[in-house]
Amino acid sequence: MGLIMGTAAAAVELLFTLLAGVAVLPVAAWPDGRRAVLRPVLAGARILAELERARLRMWLGLRVTPAYEDVRALRYVACRWALGVLGGVVMLTAAIGLAYGTFGLYGWLLLDGIRNPGSLVLGSLGGLFLVFLAVQGIFGVVGLEGQLARHFLGPRHQEELERRIAELSASRAAVVDAVTDERRRIERDLHDGVQQRLVALGMLLGRARRSQDAARRDGLLSQAHDESRRALDELREVAWRIYPTTLDEAGLRAALETVAERASVPVGVEYDLAEEPEQAVATVAYFVVCEAVTNAVKHAAPTRISVAVRAEERRMYVSVRDDGCGGANAAGSGLFGLARRVAALDGSLSVVSPPGGPTLVSAELPCG
Repeated sequence: MGLIMGTAAAAVELLFTLLAGVAVLPVAAWPDGRRAVLRPVLAGARILAELERARLRMWLGLRVTPAYEDVRALRYVACRWALGVLGGVVMLTAAIGLAYGTFGLYGWLLLDGIRNPGSLVLGSLGGLFLVFLAVQGIFGVVGLEGQLARHFLGPRHQEELERRIAELSASRAAVVDAVTDERRRIERDLHDGVQQRLVALGMLLGRARRSQDAARRDGLLSQAHDESRRALDELREVAWRIYPTTLDEAGLRAALETVAERASVPVGVEYDLAEEPEQAVATVAYFVVCEAVTNAVKHAAPTRISVAVRAEERRMYVSVRDDGCGGANAAGSGLFGLARRVAALDGSLSVVSPPGGPTLVSAELPCG
């Protein structure tokens, strides 16, 4: 269907190319007139090129970026009609071959097939061979369609290099910012949590040393013991948030299950990876899940959280969904830091959180 529609489009493109040439040729030496004539010609070429992009995407599975100049669209239309005619010839050949290939089914009605069975067999075999060649031609024309569209409509090599350099520069800046934010968060956790616990522990021990009452001293030492235990728990939490040892020892699945066990609400984990991802990818996936679950528990008051991890076509997809009140801010410090961490691996993070919920945090990561 894609080639048949391309053949029909070729007739329109050939007519458009001829009319455009006839319109531009008389004013080729007159700059103002040439610009006036080229304006509608380029607009028409853009329309035809967009129709071709839609045909390639819908019927041939070929995706071409829309970021191209109108002049390149005109060049594409001026060249593509010949390829459309070639596709029509290939499809006509396939139809002829199919007709001859099935000749043995109805040829005996038209000819004296009983007396000439060899002619029927040879005709059918020749038709089937012609169908085989035409099918190969169909795939060849589809490949040429893709190459022609990418050549004229796709980004130039220089543009692609510049875009890649810009992406790498942004990713590098994002990594630096993410590391800085992580250091600030660790310092804040140590200052507001562990340090306060240790200060309270020191005060209790000091009061116990100065106390002359044995019963009061025992009570203060008991409080100091409890405070030391809470300080250790705080320190363990900070260390876990910096980097979980389970990720190295048992892998991503065990680390995610540990996050689910430590959460205060039920968390379901659906893990569908055939093999362990690379360490950098696993680390980012873990922090996406950990931060999303922590934010949901802290701000959304959910009753259940679902975590799904799967791989498809060399990409890993991580999603965290909760049934809380929604309204998550993707520009907030936590989610924004996650987005920069994901972007550092050439991935993408999306947050869908309408007021009233549910909230869906999704990350797409390359998995090598």
